[in-house]
Amino acid sequence: MRDLLFTPLQAGALSLPNRVVMAPMTRSRALDDGTVPSMTADYYAQRASAGLILTEGLFPEAMGKGYVRTPGLANDEQAASWARVTRAVHAAGGRIAAQLMHVGRISDPLFLPHGSTPVAPSAVRPHGSSYTDVGPRPHITPRALERAEIKRIVNAFAAATERALEAGFDAVELHAGSGYLPMQFLSSRTNHRLDEYGGDALARSRFLLEVLDAMVAIADAGRVGLKLTPELPFNDIADDTPEHTYTTLMREVAKRDIAFVEVVSTGPVDWHSLLRPLFKGAYFLGGGQTGDSALEHVQAGRADAAVFGQAFIANPDLPLRLLAGAPLASADRDTFYSPGPQGYVDYPVWANADALALA
Repeated sequence: MRDLLFTPLQAGALSLPNRVVMAPMTRSRALDDGTVPSMTADYYAQRASAGLILTEGLFPEAMGKGYVRTPGLANDEQAASWARVTRAVHAAGGRIAAQLMHVGRISDPLFLPHGSTPVAPSAVRPHGSSYTDVGPRPHITPRALERAEIKRIVNAFAAATERALEAGFDAVELHAGSGYLPMQFLSSRTNHRLDEYGGDALARSRFLLEVLDAMVAIADAGRVGLKLTPELPFNDIADDTPEHTYTTLMREVAKRDIAFVEVVSTGPVDWHSLLRPLFKGAYFLGGGQTGDSALEHVQAGRADAAVFGQAFIANPDLPLRLLAGAPLASADRDTFYSPGPQGYVDYPVWANADALALA
């Protein structure tokens, strides 16, 4: 039955050879200008046996950057650096989607143009701090976005989507979880707006849906995905009625016929059972999967594919190892976000890889 993870899957316009998806993971190897070095092409090409690679979050505009050494798709130079990556992945037989991520209030003036104040739907200061090369810096109170600025950010997502396609990406994914800007609009405790972007669940969904629509208008629905993390408290995010909020959102998302949704289920609610029936496209189950748990969920029909994170860091040929039942290497947490090739492109492939080839 393990072979079930290695059957093809059609996700919108994407034909995936297997159901083992590589999670989007920040690795902090970008250059100061938001471009990625040549070793990033090596890193992703090494993992091209994934059914689909979801990149680390790429900021769609300069105000969306939130972490040290993170990459962007905010200009042509950044896109050109990613074109090297997509060519390498395609040459290795893989498929790769660009994840667009605007962090909103979770940023720090150190990362923003001219030391700007981070932006958010409302001026609600998050608890916690930003990680920088000079140490942690407590989050500051963000500036509430003006309505005209919201339209500009939506347009920035559209422009980044166009750059992604020009750079050779097979698809784009909107990161609407982990306490970042779309989730800040969606969540009642971070969105106190009194205009059309605040209020009930549908109004709080407006920004996310406008961004999604802008991406679909450029890429077509069959090449657009969405990541959600209901109830994940990361980055001090919370909603008062999450089940109502996310079912309201998912019903609207379903009308767009996008290629896939990636859902990380946390908290006491069984989000997969709640949201999966509302979405008819490909459903990716994220968050701490093992080969056995992934197989169980796909076999039970709770998901169409499973998303693997840290396992892909230490096991560049993870699908092959899962198919063979081979032991998995452990990732070195100390090098998750450090600069340089160590802990990035130096993990070896399985010693017996030549004994088994994926179809």
